[in-house]
Amino acid sequence: MMKKKSIFASKASLVLFLCQMISALDVPLDSKLLEELSQPPTITRQSPKDYIVDPRENIVIQCEAKGKPPPSFSWTRNGTHFDIDKDAQVTMKPNSGTLVINIMNGGKAEAYEGVYQCTARNERGAAISNNIVIRPSRSPLWTKEKLEPNQVREGDSLVLHCRPPVGLPPPIIFWMDNAFQRLPQSERVSQGLNGDLYFSNVQPEDTREDYICYARFNHTQTIQQKQPISVKVFSMDSLNDTIAANLSDTDIYGAKPVTERQPVLLTPTGSTSTKVELRGNVLLLECIAAGLPTPVIRWIKEGGELPANRTFFENFKKTLKIIDVSEADSGNYKCIARNILGSTHHVISVTVKAAPYWITAPRNLVLSPGEDGTLICRANGNPKPNISWLANGVPIAIAPEDPSRKVDGDTIIFSHVQERSSAVYQCNASNEYGYLLANAFVNVLAEPPRILTPANKLYQVIADSPALLDCAYFGSPKPEIEWFKGVKGSILRGNEYVFHDNGTLEIPVAQKDSTGTYTCVARNELGKIQNEVQLEVKDPTMIIKQPEYKVIQRYGQVSFECIIKHDSTLLPTVIWLKDNGELPDDERFLVGKDNLTIMNVTDKDDGTYICIVNTTLDSVSASAVLTVVARPNPPFDLELTGQLERSVELSWIPGDENNSPITNFVIEYEDGLHEPGVWHYQTEVPGTQTTVQLKLSPYVNYSFRVIAVNEIGRSQPSEPSEQYLTKSANPDENPSNVQGIGSEPDNLVITWESLKGFQSNGPGLQYKVSWRQKDVDDEWTSVIVANVSKYIVSGTPTFVPYEIKVQALNDLGYAPEPSEVIGHSGEDLPMVAPGNVQVHVINSTLAKVHWDPVPLKTVRGHLQGYKVYYWKVQSLSRRSRRHVEKKILTFRGNKTFGMLPGLEPYSSYKLNVRVVNGKGEGPASPDKVFKTPEGVPSSPSFLKITNPTLDSLTLEWGSPTHPNGVLTSYILKFQPINNTHELGPLVEIRIPANESSLILKNLNYSTRYKFYFNAQTSVGSGSQITEEAVTIMDEAMASRQVDIATQGWFIGLMCAVALLILILLIVCFIRRNKGGKYPVKEKEDAHADPEIQPMKEDDGTFGEYSDAEDHKPLKKGSRTPSDRTVKKEDSDDSLVDYGEGVNGQFNEDGSFIGQYSGKKEKEPAEGNESSEAPSPVNAMNSFV
Repeated sequence: MMKKKSIFASKASLVLFLCQMISALDVPLDSKLLEELSQPPTITRQSPKDYIVDPRENIVIQCEAKGKPPPSFSWTRNGTHFDIDKDAQVTMKPNSGTLVINIMNGGKAEAYEGVYQCTARNERGAAISNNIVIRPSRSPLWTKEKLEPNQVREGDSLVLHCRPPVGLPPPIIFWMDNAFQRLPQSERVSQGLNGDLYFSNVQPEDTREDYICYARFNHTQTIQQKQPISVKVFSMDSLNDTIAANLSDTDIYGAKPVTERQPVLLTPTGSTSTKVELRGNVLLLECIAAGLPTPVIRWIKEGGELPANRTFFENFKKTLKIIDVSEADSGNYKCIARNILGSTHHVISVTVKAAPYWITAPRNLVLSPGEDGTLICRANGNPKPNISWLANGVPIAIAPEDPSRKVDGDTIIFSHVQERSSAVYQCNASNEYGYLLANAFVNVLAEPPRILTPANKLYQVIADSPALLDCAYFGSPKPEIEWFKGVKGSILRGNEYVFHDNGTLEIPVAQKDSTGTYTCVARNELGKIQNEVQLEVKDPTMIIKQPEYKVIQRYGQVSFECIIKHDSTLLPTVIWLKDNGELPDDERFLVGKDNLTIMNVTDKDDGTYICIVNTTLDSVSASAVLTVVARPNPPFDLELTGQLERSVELSWIPGDENNSPITNFVIEYEDGLHEPGVWHYQTEVPGTQTTVQLKLSPYVNYSFRVIAVNEIGRSQPSEPSEQYLTKSANPDENPSNVQGIGSEPDNLVITWESLKGFQSNGPGLQYKVSWRQKDVDDEWTSVIVANVSKYIVSGTPTFVPYEIKVQALNDLGYAPEPSEVIGHSGEDLPMVAPGNVQVHVINSTLAKVHWDPVPLKTVRGHLQGYKVYYWKVQSLSRRSRRHVEKKILTFRGNKTFGMLPGLEPYSSYKLNVRVVNGKGEGPASPDKVFKTPEGVPSSPSFLKITNPTLDSLTLEWGSPTHPNGVLTSYILKFQPINNTHELGPLVEIRIPANESSLILKNLNYSTRYKFYFNAQTSVGSGSQITEEAVTIMDEAMASRQVDIATQGWFIGLMCAVALLILILLIVCFIRRNKGGKYPVKEKEDAHADPEIQPMKEDDGTFGEYSDAEDHKPLKKGSRTPSDRTVKKEDSDDSLVDYGEGVNGQFNEDGSFIGQYSGKKEKEPAEGNESSEAPSPVNAMNSFV
């Protein structure tokens, strides 16, 4: 605490004291606390200072106050005590200081005019109200006066005075006629601020007898009416007629015509005037001028600008209005009235004064015993206001002394206050324009700490946002506040917390670990109290998939997504807005859980769509723009300018592009003369261009239209332009595509493409057709034909060349000389057949034919080529004839040989040759016979294995479908396949060609064999067919093997063997991937005998296994039928299926790969899998 002796040492020490003084207590606005604490009175409601009342109603003078204990009220009237008990018309409302003066039951308002002041008092002080001036409203009648009619000459100025009665408050003035219609006002006729009606110049239409001024008194809701004023305007013409009627012919008469006059101010008068206005009020300045023509008013501020945003012009700029004026608005304002004859002006000097206004109003002080404080009352005004203090409504100079109080101008200083120092102080700031009165109490309290925040209050915040934990408190002296976290937590300190003066704890960035219980402790010298609050920190709400910008075509469907993530304990609500407003009430808008879908989109759906997610703690939003695009609207306002014979300029205005830029414009034209209703493409221009120079043809009645194009499509065509008919002219061009081709041997048909209508360039379109035989010294033969496209010349030699030309002409003349074309008269069939036909047989399926060309003169037309007719007579192996099917090969041009592919071996053929022209074929050459040699046969038609026994199998087969020669024998090869899928020795048997079955004996029992079977001619072996079969097992051996298989030692042995096989398979797989050869292949390489090598399918040569061949698919392949018969169409390389449906096949190099026992892994080349599951029996058989 500062020592008291330093307070009054000097002004400097006083300022230092004020800066260091302990701040006063703030009393929280807690209703329960306020009910318990003693408090001096405070005025809460009072009537206005200038209180104008309706004299017909009761007068209510308000005065409400609060305090503890509740205050009592008293009044003064005109500075003396007002004893309401002695006036039966006056009552005070219960628990209030409001006075009610009963006027409606006999009282008169005028009797209660005066200045009233209310005092509210309790044991801790007294507060006073403003001085309330009570005045009853007055609305007096107009004084009766005799009004002479106003007779005025046309063009003169006129002022109709209103002079309303003085009322309280002043009335509102307006002018009307007898029909209660407001009189029209303008720049020429207007009402001034004083209510007068000003005419800058009168006109004949101003003549009337019912100019009536009305005064409306709002308080009494009455309107007073002035007597009507009559105005009669004399025009110059009528005035001259009147004068002429009263004067003789010899008199000089005639009034002057209406003359124009320069402006003269009607109000204000003179060249200068002054105006005083109070700060904060509305400044109104007025200038009304007379003159003919009617003057125009302009306002300026000398040496400055009129204030922006606060300046307004009213009454046709005759009134300058500046709102909320301040001292800065003082200055000279000039109004200038001007017409064509000159100008005049008036300067109004404006001074802005100010009633007192607060800079710092005194505030209530709540102090503890022994504390210091200040009341400061600072106000400003023009002139500067005087400051005076009162204590409990009594001037402080005569108020009871208080040693803790010292007045220093606009400040009262309190030091070491005691409870008896409590009082209400009034500060009065006044000047000649008004006063301000403020009450401020000093309340000295001694109270232990109280915490006003509810116990265990729950606060919920979002992570990474501030958390504010309240600890509203009160105590006197002011308590100290401390915060703890948890039940046994230490006091909170550090930069991560902010401690506010009102007790609030702020956690600037709350985290999830900030959740918990916080304890607030308040203590002063009179006691201590604590309170706990709870804090929960929630995960923030996020939009994890925001709506995206969409461009959609009109009538399409669009969807905006808004997928959110939120704290599981918070319940979010999703709201969609369009352009910051609600979505349209339209069933096309479908709001889903995570999206907004708009069906059948229209142009009005264009805009910004906002997804707002709200929880009780936070809110997030995301937006996206929807752009609705469509084909452009059609262009309009087509205009033709610069019309010339061969060109015109077309311009247009583009239609709405519908959010998709126009890329180009397409211009089309209609020829109303030749093809009405048909529109043709003319040209197109870029979308930035709206004019184009168009080339025109003669003799066309043009109309144009324009089509706009954007990315969505083409607009509807515009309305057609006006028509433009171009002049006729000679044709510019001749027909195109002129040809001469005879349709008969003795004619020449001349054809051409006719000119289109607009190409004719004029009426009377015809064609001049000319022809002559080429290379013959003949004159041109010409004929003029109508607008056709063909002319036939008869009696021509067969197929001779002609020079031809076709020229267009019309009524104005010929087109330019046409170019010549070569044509031919009609063709006839060729006369002779090709000679010296020779055939060279290349192999069993291919032959080459030669012939001599025919002389060109005998062709009698355009040589197109030669046709070779050939057919098979019979097969030499079967000696049987069949239906003859002729084949034709065409060789274009002047060729003399050709190849005949696809022949059948060992067959007899015939052929002939014919020449071909545009008319057809000539005679055939004599038939030429040739034979094809033998070839290799096709595969046997089937191979079937039946009747399996212990040591034999029966084979049956069918002969080849195409023997292609004389069969010499059949070749059968076979080899066993063991359980390791290896192929055994290959055995070959040659069988006579006339046999169709064979029984193989001395085979191993229970063994699988693979068979290869093909036929032979003298040329070689044909394609082979393959099959597999198994000999049956001896039943006794099988029984013995089953018994062995049940022995434990055998089972263990088999497991060891299986493990060994698995290891070998893994090794083989690794070696195979490294490109090595399989053991089977190595064995094959070790044998020099080529018979056991697999044969290549294409050329019958022996091949070696290659890694590159491992994964090639079969060229041919099919599953063998259940009867184990291999048909002709089956693959020669495929293995037959085993009994359990296991597949097997050959690689392209002939090595066998496959799967047995249902296994999927591929085995080494030439190794074959068993068709049976690996069982002890099979394993035993493999060892036997």
